[in-house]
Amino acid sequence: MGDLPKSVTILDDTMREGLQIEDKNIPVSEKLRLLDALGETGAKTIVIGSFGSPKWCPQMANIDELAELFVPKPGVEYAALTFNPRGVERVQKYYPKIHVSRSTRRTSWELSETFLLRNFNMTTEQQIAGWPVEIKRAKEEGDKVGRIQIGSPWGGNFDGDVSHEQVMKSIAMQMDLWHENGFKVQSIAFSDAMGWNMPHRVRRTLEAVREKWPEVTEFQCHFHDTRGVALASYYEALQLGGRQFSTALGGMGGCPYCGNGRAAGLPPTEDFVVLCEEMGIETGYNVEKLIEAVAVAEEVVGHPLWGHVSKAGPLVRGDKLYPKNLPFVETLEEAAHFRKGPSVCAHQLAPWKEYPDSPVAKALTGRS
Repeated sequence: MGDLPKSVTILDDTMREGLQIEDKNIPVSEKLRLLDALGETGAKTIVIGSFGSPKWCPQMANIDELAELFVPKPGVEYAALTFNPRGVERVQKYYPKIHVSRSTRRTSWELSETFLLRNFNMTTEQQIAGWPVEIKRAKEEGDKVGRIQIGSPWGGNFDGDVSHEQVMKSIAMQMDLWHENGFKVQSIAFSDAMGWNMPHRVRRTLEAVREKWPEVTEFQCHFHDTRGVALASYYEALQLGGRQFSTALGGMGGCPYCGNGRAAGLPPTEDFVVLCEEMGIETGYNVEKLIEAVAVAEEVVGHPLWGHVSKAGPLVRGDKLYPKNLPFVETLEEAAHFRKGPSVCAHQLAPWKEYPDSPVAKALTGRS
């Protein structure tokens, strides 16, 4: 097992990835309410959405109105996704309210060519042809290190598995080009939009990269939770140099191009935060505020979300332990007693009359 980090950066993608798969008719007033709740959670950076064509992403058609009306929270940096010069021009109108910086120069290889065509309207050869352009711009802009991104590193729904040898070769080809141009590569981003991550494959890949290229000191992980194992995959990455992770409130998200829709959501922010905090990894988030933000998100999108901590609450200790005479709890509404109070389950049976004072049966039965 590797060393766990002292802290991680969590990029909550609720407003962009989360809302891009939801109803296009959600009013701006509701998006503002959600953005405001998200700003109270301790998030350091919030992507408010994307500036692109409403033809391909109608859920973002009112992004300019949202950008104009939202009130920034102190200590939060707001950003937006752009896809072309027109998008950059649009978002620059809102600087410094929305942070505008040049995009990080990196070479990218989406290993599922079908997904590359569906998502970016580009072939593999066109993507590779762009690498020298990115490196040239990195030089001109004074970058000190190179960066690599791999899409669908373990496979995809349209083209099937990517072998370990293939993903390593795809990294090596980019690494060699950066080295030839005088750059060391500091970070590698793995983007798994179709949710083919599995913990053992993640570990094998990251271990192999660390062994072959010790100059790589951190990994960025954007894993969709399509098969329910993204948190387990993130746990593996945490031990091997994973320092930046994408999540969304309640597991929101999904890609319209990948064939799974909302079933390809991101790991729930609140669940990942509790995982990290319980292991002593600082996130900067407030779990209680996150749970309240999930409740707002469910109202905004009009359906339940898929996180666990938002429904069962975080681990409780001290004066937050449940009362010993708590009645039966069956439904999700009743389970929300941890945030709504005991009235939600007061109608249930409470058959127990006396309760032992039992911190682990008086330290394993030296009971007095």
